[in-house]
Amino acid sequence: MKKWGYHIILLVLTILTLFAPADTLAQSGRYENLTSRELVALLNEECERGQMANCYEAGQMYMSAESEASKAKGRKLVQKACKGGHENACEFLKGGLARDTGSDLLFYSSIGLIGLAVYLVTIMMFQDEEEFKASEKLEDGDKKSSPTENYGIVLRYSKPFFKRYVTPIVSSMKNKKKIKEKYKRKLASAGLTDVLTPEDFFSFKIFLIVGFPIVFFGIRVFLEEEWPLTLIPIIGAVGFVYPDIWIKGRIEMRQKEVIMAMPFCVDMLALSVEAGLDFVAAMTKVVEKAKKTALSEEFETMIKEIRIGASRAEALRNLAWRIDLIQISSFCATLIAADSVGASIGPILKALSMEIRQKKSSEVEKAGATAATKILFPMLFLIVPAVFIVVAAPIVLELVVGKK
Repeated sequence: MKKWGYHIILLVLTILTLFAPADTLAQSGRYENLTSRELVALLNEECERGQMANCYEAGQMYMSAESEASKAKGRKLVQKACKGGHENACEFLKGGLARDTGSDLLFYSSIGLIGLAVYLVTIMMFQDEEEFKASEKLEDGDKKSSPTENYGIVLRYSKPFFKRYVTPIVSSMKNKKKIKEKYKRKLASAGLTDVLTPEDFFSFKIFLIVGFPIVFFGIRVFLEEEWPLTLIPIIGAVGFVYPDIWIKGRIEMRQKEVIMAMPFCVDMLALSVEAGLDFVAAMTKVVEKAKKTALSEEFETMIKEIRIGASRAEALRNLAWRIDLIQISSFCATLIAADSVGASIGPILKALSMEIRQKKSSEVEKAGATAATKILFPMLFLIVPAVFIVVAAPIVLELVVGKK
């Protein structure tokens, strides 16, 4: 509640500051070196252009003179300002204001309140700085190093901000349990559990609602374009949806990587088991010898779970839950069934390896068979017109030249 109070105070003071600066030339520091005569001339010019605030200020300056003619002229200017909608001029005519000091008061009050806001925000930032650094050290100790450079430029430059300022707010929300349930499996399937927590991912979405429009506005100013500002809500909505699209792409890419690595890893696992190693030792050998892939990383995670006390069946279920792929689910279900009845997994792994290779070969053949159909439309619209031009162009030219 304390943090929210600081944010509300800062927001109110910022809005107040936008309306605080005085709008008259006399109140602007740019004309402080002018003489009274030059200043009155400038105010009259601006008054003739329809700026009522300058009419009011010029009228006050005339009325402060000793001559009755100047006072009468000043009163006419104040009346003109009142008719033009200047509230202070109307109050002055009614006797409510002796001099227009309200704008100056508001201006200097705003400056003081801005200083107070900066002080409060600074205090807020440094009060929990040590707590934030301690939590960062704990997270770094629990998780292996996973540089965000590998996960895209958006996450790389956004993470320091939403991790520091948005995640603490999301973590204190009452419905954070629903957020965990919604995004925990997606992060596991994408292999991002060491990079983002469910709260971090939701904070990422919220941060981009503001981040994308800021980038849009910066590019707009830098390129000096006149893109409509009405696009900002649409860009903010795109920012909220972007993390879901991004993580969906990472899940699909990771699942393809797992499918490609399955034949070799299952072959290696079958050979290790048939050579006399137990299941955990065979998995360890696969992780050591196989190329670094998403599947080998998941095998390594499964080994750690078994070593800290999880049963083989539980570790296999967790593996299938994390990868969320039919082939892996079938593989894990077969091993769990064999383990439950006490059967030897060596022949089962060998049969699974042959089945996986056959499925992969059939998928490759299927992809090759559909390639001809997929290339039909590009060939029809791109290659055939080019060939037609090459063949028909000389004939058309000969007919045209022959007629001449």
